[in-house]
Amino acid sequence: MLKFALKWFKNLFPPLLGFFLIYYSYTNTSVEDRNTIYLTIINVSYPYIILSVFFGMLSHISRSMRWQQMLSPLGYKVRISNLIMFVLIAFLSNLGIPRSGEILRASSATFYNDIPFEKSFGTIITERIIDVLILGTIIFSGILISSKISLPEYSKNISQSFILISFFILVFTTLYISKKKELKLKMLSILDGLKKGILSINSVKNKPLFVFHTFFIWLCYFLMFFIVKFSIPETANLNFEPILLAFIAGAITMALTNGGIGAYPLAIAAVISQYNVPYESALALGWVVWSSQTIMIIIFGSLSFIFLPILNK
Repeated sequence: MLKFALKWFKNLFPPLLGFFLIYYSYTNTSVEDRNTIYLTIINVSYPYIILSVFFGMLSHISRSMRWQQMLSPLGYKVRISNLIMFVLIAFLSNLGIPRSGEILRASSATFYNDIPFEKSFGTIITERIIDVLILGTIIFSGILISSKISLPEYSKNISQSFILISFFILVFTTLYISKKKELKLKMLSILDGLKKGILSINSVKNKPLFVFHTFFIWLCYFLMFFIVKFSIPETANLNFEPILLAFIAGAITMALTNGGIGAYPLAIAAVISQYNVPYESALALGWVVWSSQTIMIIIFGSLSFIFLPILNK
């Protein structure tokens, strides 16, 4: 019963937190403030929004091409179109249930391309470790250049790496305490598949290209945030420091709620408003960035669900 309750709490808490933050944001702004935010959002310069979405799509395409490099040493040649759609439906799934996208992504690769789940999931674990390391580096850089804001809470995101380590410790512990030979063999097989997936990075043929995609993905993430600042007059002249710190704050909130719902705009506003920008304009910037990227994921993720079975008869 307790396990069932914890499972539901884990799935329901992030979206409920997001909706609570939306309610909190709404009730803590006056009618005049809400009108200002609304007018700012509907009067943004849309060419910048379109360019931001373009970089968002480039990041997903680049992530798919990097994944293709990791699957190739395992002996699996997957069409890039499939991989792009797998990535998009994973991001769409994460909007509903945090971290469910990784499982759906690996499951899709198994269903459509007969790649053993544990192998594809192993490559995704490697991706997550790389992402955590890069985000940690960006956070450290943000702390170094910050002149107004301390960011001690951001270090909590490094805990994702400890979750992965805990996962393997749990699996190995279960393996050794098990007395059933069949279970041992099954778990050894799963671990072997995970190990091959994780270590596939060592067998990537074009390592410079792999490194390029790794940094290009995060460059696109930053650019799709940076470009939107030009769409609002009050934020157009912001320099690098507040944009980087706001980018870090937004990246962290993505892990706290479903795709940053509710929390993302508040985090952006909390940072940007410290740099002589009206809070309403800072909050509008957060909503514009979050809305444009979320709408992109919903549209292209939904289309991927539709076209995957059509293109893989």
